[in-house]
Amino acid sequence: MRAVGSPSWRLSSIPVGASAAPQPMSPAAKPRQFYIQGVTADGRAFRPSDWAERLAGAMSSFRPGAAQSGRGGIASYIGYSPYCVPQTIDGIRSVLVSDALRGIEPMAWDFVMNFARDNGLKVIETEPN
Repeated sequence: MRAVGSPSWRLSSIPVGASAAPQPMSPAAKPRQFYIQGVTADGRAFRPSDWAERLAGAMSSFRPGAAQSGRGGIASYIGYSPYCVPQTIDGIRSVLVSDALRGIEPMAWDFVMNFARDNGLKVIETEPN
């Protein structure tokens, strides 16, 4: 994992108030991925305890090909978007967010990243799978 702008792949976080600025991607490049951790800048667990599921649920209609196929929005099946998935890592509730979300719906990307910033949550870039 790396912080935005860091040349190495080690664990590090984006400072609160900083943004994950868009980086140009080559057509073959995989989208960047970020973990939003349920830990505030001062080390406290973020509440409510189901925040990750709520945030990922709000993004569930943003799926690959949803706009073109008409499968997005209210008619979508119930399930998380592959671009915003709740996870528990080392006992910490987190949400894995793909930079591909920005390409599908920039306002959804802004919503997720602003949620993290406004609540003082740690955002960590990780190597794409």
